[in-house]
Amino acid sequence: MAAVALSAVAVFILSNSILLHLQKDGSKGRPYRVEAGRIAVRLEESDFVTPTDWTEFPHIAGVTALTAENADSFYDCNNDYIIEPIGGRLYRVEYISTEDDSSPFWVLNGCLVCVFAGVLVLLAVIWVKILRPFEKLREMPFELAKGNLTLPLRESKSKYFGRFVWGLDMLREKLEGQKKTLLHAQMERQRMILSVSHDIKTPLGVIELYAKALEKGLYSEEVKRVEASRSIVLKCEEIKRFVDEIVGASSERFMDFEVTNSEFYLSQVIKSVAKLYADKLTLLQTDFEVKKYSDCLLKGDCDRAAEVLQNLMENAIKYGDGKLIEISFAEEENCCLISVVNTGCSLRQSELPHIFESFWRGSNAQCKDGSGLGLYICRELMHSMDGDIFAEIKNGLISVTSVFRRM
Repeated sequence: MAAVALSAVAVFILSNSILLHLQKDGSKGRPYRVEAGRIAVRLEESDFVTPTDWTEFPHIAGVTALTAENADSFYDCNNDYIIEPIGGRLYRVEYISTEDDSSPFWVLNGCLVCVFAGVLVLLAVIWVKILRPFEKLREMPFELAKGNLTLPLRESKSKYFGRFVWGLDMLREKLEGQKKTLLHAQMERQRMILSVSHDIKTPLGVIELYAKALEKGLYSEEVKRVEASRSIVLKCEEIKRFVDEIVGASSERFMDFEVTNSEFYLSQVIKSVAKLYADKLTLLQTDFEVKKYSDCLLKGDCDRAAEVLQNLMENAIKYGDGKLIEISFAEEENCCLISVVNTGCSLRQSELPHIFESFWRGSNAQCKDGSGLGLYICRELMHSMDGDIFAEIKNGLISVTSVFRRM
């Protein structure tokens, strides 16, 4: 705003200087002088003494010849005039002076004032509606990065940042919820470990006692030795059951997926994914093609469906050879099948059944970053939307297909 104000002052000074210079040059030229010269030529060529029609000379108010009758009042005139000797006689040429005409000055400066006032109003609106609200938001990502998740965002009336603020607050609440869930899971895990450790100590103590008794030959009778052996076997089975419980607990779903099933159009998801990856794949010099499809209404969560396809696209980019990625469509038993296909598949056919398992990574992922959770998340999301997902390898192409139910 300070720069605009300084620019306005500079433009005012420069434009007025130019205007004054032009007006000064115009006064030197004195257009009435030109018209007086033309009148002198006409008078010399004609027999008129004092012609009366001066409409074609806008700066001339009148021409009067010096005679004996007006000798006393010849030089007495209310208008500005010049004396011209024409044909041996003196003529008083009255003219209209424009040297004091200030209308261009006011028009120019009035326009400049309006323009700069509009610019300042626009800058003020930008400051109030955009810059000042952004000042309040710029520290929020740093607070989230520090783990400060309890600080809520104030609601903003600005239509420019309303959705952005809402999204940031949703992110904060989501991170806060995940933090609480993680802490709760850690507490439950610790409690389970302590409980199982305590439960295992009892059968281990019994096994230890029977084993020492058998080692020292305290049981002379065969029946007691058999009974002790049987007790050891029972306690081993009890310990095995505890171990199975631990394994079962560790294999349960460890991620919480929030899915809001409703209905959405296929085109909503495809257009968003295609728009997201078109530029990216162009930069990677990868051919990207979206096959023709018939728009239809699908069951599920639109955002989660887009997340599934984005995970499949990222896998195609990461593990493909960068030549071709395409999205194709098919219909089968009231279901819509969306397939992400890429060239350069190096995954073994024997590994295909395991790609949707959590933390599993194929032999082609040795030099690639990742956690082995992308396709696992896709499977869980598709099951939550009452759909399915599967993969096929054929002729060096891998196709991962998401199955959505049609409404």
